Amino acid sequence: SERGITTNVNGVSKIESTSVPGTGVIKVHFQPGTNIGTAIAQIGASVQTGLRIMPPGIQPPMVVQSNASSVPVAQITVKSDSVPEERLYDYGLNQIRLKLFTIPGLTSPAPYGGKVRQINVEVKPEMLVAKGLSPYDIVNALQVQNIILPGGSARIGTFEYNMSLNSSPEVIDELTRIPIRTVNSQVVTIGDVATVSDSFADQTNIVRIDGKRSTYLNILKKADASTLDVVNATKAAVPLIQETAPPGVTLKVDFDQSGFVTGAINHVLVEAVIASILVSLMLLLFLGSWNNVIVVCTSIPLAILAAIIGLRLTGNTINIMTLGGLSLAIGMLVDDATVAVENIHRNRTLGLPLTKAILVGAQQIALPAIMATLSICIVFFPVVLISGPARFLFTPMALSVVLAMMASYVLSRTLVPLLCRMLLAKHDVNHEAEAFPRFNRLFARLEATYSRTLETFLQHRKFVLISAFAGLLVSLCTVFVIGQDFFPNSDTGLMKLHVRTAGGSRIENTEKTISQIEDRIRGVVPKDEIETINSVIGVPPFFNLAYVPTDNVNAGDAEIFIAMKKDHGPTEEYRQTIREMIANEFPSVVAKFQAADIIT
Repeated sequence: SERGITTNVNGVSKIESTSVPGTGVIKVHFQPGTNIGTAIAQIGASVQTGLRIMPPGIQPPMVVQSNASSVPVAQITVKSDSVPEERLYDYGLNQIRLKLFTIPGLTSPAPYGGKVRQINVEVKPEMLVAKGLSPYDIVNALQVQNIILPGGSARIGTFEYNMSLNSSPEVIDELTRIPIRTVNSQVVTIGDVATVSDSFADQTNIVRIDGKRSTYLNILKKADASTLDVVNATKAAVPLIQETAPPGVTLKVDFDQSGFVTGAINHVLVEAVIASILVSLMLLLFLGSWNNVIVVCTSIPLAILAAIIGLRLTGNTINIMTLGGLSLAIGMLVDDATVAVENIHRNRTLGLPLTKAILVGAQQIALPAIMATLSICIVFFPVVLISGPARFLFTPMALSVVLAMMASYVLSRTLVPLLCRMLLAKHDVNHEAEAFPRFNRLFARLEATYSRTLETFLQHRKFVLISAFAGLLVSLCTVFVIGQDFFPNSDTGLMKLHVRTAGGSRIENTEKTISQIEDRIRGVVPKDEIETINSVIGVPPFFNLAYVPTDNVNAGDAEIFIAMKKDHGPTEEYRQTIREMIANEFPSVVAKFQAADIIT
């Protein structure tokens, strides 16, 4: 398949493949600008052609379009104290998934864990030898005599009936009576050479939720969907699904990733409030008028709103990076409006009428203001030259800053003069200047001190230049000691631990080891701080591998998800404690922590 893709598919950047028992996952990365629809069609044609030269029994491949933004944003855990895990799996696969598919932007693969019902035919080798048969004879008999075919129609009187040929057994006894071949004038049936049972497929994946076998469904958002919308819709749907759930089955939304987006939005709001308060105090102290405060603070939410509209028009969304850009810009949004108001105030103190002061003040700072705004915006221009994943991360952040700054400048040229004309018409500028005389005297002394200090520095230019250059060198040296990461460490309250036991371990033995590790985690991490511990042991279903990346490649691998409560201790300290515990108490186990959230 890989060779066929490299020769028949255009725009391929690189190919990655992962093989697990019975399944192979091939990830094809494309160059920027490649038409994904055409690429999927080419891949489908290529693998279908290659299917003909593969060993018998290979199932047709499934081609899935993937995106870096299509990530798990929550889990729906399905657990019960009385319902067995095979029924939990069946309920999650055939009931919960069907009800979740109506949520826009949501994708949910098959449940993790549980057992899959299967009719097993266990061959008796000695009977096959006695009858002169082979396993292929049994397979052929099942394929030929276990079919459903259309049989046309029957016209009887004034009615027409659809007819079908249905030889599919409905019960186990019918399956055992399927004939295989006639040997020595006797018909040999499947029941003569094999044992047929209604059982389960070999379990390759076990899920433990808080120490009990259960199942869960991963909730993934599509690339163009909102994390908040998907998670909120899922939370709203779960109670409705719970009403029709079998007795004893409990559904719960765990590992909610929308909290990071909500926290980022709240962070922007807090930044806006803090900026407004600080600007208000500054203007009140220096200009002595609440009206000046109102004029400047009005421009902050309007500039943010204009930036959000610009992001929408450019196809961006409210995400961690755009919210980070808005947070960065909030501190600078007030600059243009503050300078405009202060210059109008200065012209009024020179004796100019209000209207004249507004016009003259706006004209005086028009060029310096646009130069200052463009200087800030031009700093973010190199972001567009970045390539790879970093470009898609930082371009929206830079765009949000630029849009907010340009909106701030436009407002300072239009809305701010208008508000000054409306709100400052009846205010005495001399009275405003005397509102805080003690502060004015203190500021005057500070100005005098600054003037003397500046004069001293100007007289010792060589010393100042050498000191500045030395400071620059020291700051450059810190690059080698602060470390390098693509994402900074964040205490999100989520931990994901990948555990690999001894090679060739059976899944039952791996489960025992994971159970012991879970118990020890509850011993080294305060129990009152742990929300839930979910473990995925073994290899997930093959179609889940195409949606959610995992390092579980055999029965000896497991992933442990730990969700902490809101009031928890430092997560990094708990990680280090867990590492030391596993190294000391489970020396044959290899464990590592992985990213557990959408922002790491």
